[in-house]
Order: sequence, then C-alpha cells, then structure tokens
Amino acid sequence: MYAYIIRRLLLIIPTLLGIMVINFAVVQVLPGGPVDQMIAQLTGDAVDVTARVGGEAGSEVNAGKRTNITGKQAGAPSRYRGAQGLPPDLIKDIEKQFGLDKPAWERFTLMMDSYIRFDFGDSFFQDKSVFQLVIDKMPVSISLGIWTTLLVYLISIPLGIRKAVQDGSRFDVWTSGVVIFGNAVPSFLFAILLIMLFARGGIFPYFPLRGLTSPNFETLTVFGKIADYFWHMTLPLLSMVIGGFAGLTMLTKNSFLEEINKQYVITARAKGLAEKRVLYGHVFRNAMLIVIAGFPSAFIGILFTGVMLTEIIFSLDGLGLLGFEAALKRDFPVMFGTLYFFTLLGLLMGIIGDLMYHIVDPRIDFEAREV
Repeated sequence: MYAYIIRRLLLIIPTLLGIMVINFAVVQVLPGGPVDQMIAQLTGDAVDVTARVGGEAGSEVNAGKRTNITGKQAGAPSRYRGAQGLPPDLIKDIEKQFGLDKPAWERFTLMMDSYIRFDFGDSFFQDKSVFQLVIDKMPVSISLGIWTTLLVYLISIPLGIRKAVQDGSRFDVWTSGVVIFGNAVPSFLFAILLIMLFARGGIFPYFPLRGLTSPNFETLTVFGKIADYFWHMTLPLLSMVIGGFAGLTMLTKNSFLEEINKQYVITARAKGLAEKRVLYGHVFRNAMLIVIAGFPSAFIGILFTGVMLTEIIFSLDGLGLLGFEAALKRDFPVMFGTLYFFTLLGLLMGIIGDLMYHIVDPRIDFEAREV
C-alpha cells in the first residue's frame, strides 16, 4: 500500500504541471487581459489610474486625457485594444506593473517557482494577497459544500436502500420519477426557479434573495444568528441538493441490488436470519463500499462545480464568485493561484478516496493495480 501511495503522490507532479501549462497557454491567447482592463480604466477615469501606476504615469494619463486620447497625438500602434493614442511608455509601465513585460515561458517558470513555495502573490485589482482572498472567501464555500454533501448522503443512502428493498414497487416507481427530475434539471436552473418562486420579489417571497446573513446579523441573539443563517441557506442548499442526490441514490440502489442477489445473502436468509440483520449486518458494508469511500471526491466535486454557479446566482461571497470575477477581470494571480491550490487539493482527495476504499474493505489491494 505504501508503494502505491508513493506512486500516486509522484503522479501528482506531471498531472498538476500539465493542467497549469494548458490553462496558462489558453489564457495567453484570450483577449481582454489585465493590461486591457487597465487601459479601459485609463480612458474612463484618470484619477484611479494615478493611484495605480504612480505619479509619473498618472501625469502622462492626465496629459493623455487632454491630448493623446482625443486623437490629437497618436502613439505607436499597439497590440492592446483601446490603446490607440496612449503613450507607448505608459503601456510598457503597465506591462511591467503586471509582470507582463517578460516572455510567457519566463513568467510561467517564475509563477510555478512561487507556487511550489505556496506563494501565490497579490491580486491585480483587489489590493490583497491571493492567499488572504482565499481564506476570506473559503468559509462560505466550505459551508455550502459540507451541508450539501451531508444532506445528499443523508437523503440518498436511506432512499436508495429502500428503493432496492422495494424494487419494482409503487414507491420505487414514483421516487424514480423524482430522481429522474433531479438528474435532468441542472442545479443552476433549479436555483433560478426557486428564486422566481420563493425569494423576495417572487411569487411566494419567504426567503432572502441574496447574501448569507441579514444586515442586522451582529445584533441578533445566538439562536437568532443560527436561524438567520439557515434562513439564507435554504434556497442555495435546496438547489444544490436537488442536483446532487439523484446520482448517489441510484448508485446506492444498484449497489444494494447487486449485493442482495449474491449467494451469501441467500445463504444468510436460509439460515433464518432476520431481514434487518441480513441487510445491515451483511449487505450494508459491501454495498456501501463505493458510496462511503467516494465521500471525499463527492465533497470536492460539489465544492468545485455546483457551489460556483450557486454563489453567483445567490450573490454569496465565496470562492466560486471570487473565481468568476477573477476570470472576468483577468486577475491572473487569483485565477492561477486558486487553480493550482484546488487542483492539488482535488488530486490529494483522489488518493484519500482510494485509502478510504482500503479502510472500508482491507481486501482491496491497490498494489496489484497499475497507476
């Protein structure tokens, strides 16, 4: 087992490097980089630019507002959109400020060298380190991910077991309709439907439209804070649970059906064991192997996929919203820093998932597998 873990840990290095190389290369050819973002501010508000690029550059911008930007003085042709008329020296200063004055391969090498030491740098536009931004936003996303994963498991496992025991019954048929609906409707569409029906401004305005707490949260009692928190969490959690429970329910059902039809179960029943003893004393451990062992991966999957859209739709200030805004603004340190950190976390969770398989059933031997 130790040799398998070492091989998996070593495999993280080329996998992580490949993911970073591909994403870095793609971003280089996308329009609207940080320099373009700054140019848009230059042509729109010279005061903000003075604060960002320094007094000397700001003076050039102010002059540009009077002459260059109006077209009376034209600079050299530029590869940036909207840079026509701006002084070439100012463009170079902006590139240097963002570290874009170096070749792409050199920037990538320097970036990875910093990331190995878990130094993710500072955000281009938020005046905070990437690490601090992640720490500030993480509680919201972790909260959504944990509650969603727990609710999905608490609903799916009992439901899947009952569907397997009553396979073909009326209960199995109508619950399958609910499962198919949950599997077919994307969580973000269900979130929009919930907002239209139950959020403020909707048909039944029982729940808040956005945010995780009320403006008067700090003045509430302990019980009031808990109630306010779950009041705000109801719609986001409901939208994510609907999208996540369907697959796990069918996985649980199919796992139980496969185990129920095996010879050892027939033998246990022939010996006169009670049905509950057969199900929970013999079948449960084998059937739940894949479900329990997949918990770490399920949590990461919910955290990386469903949470992002949910945070955007419900205006929850978490990692999903942070990544979305960073992508729009081309905030490269935030984009690549969070990509590196959470890709590494996902790869480590994959190894933990394999270890869970071995813990739940020590008969599983990963040494015989090829990585």
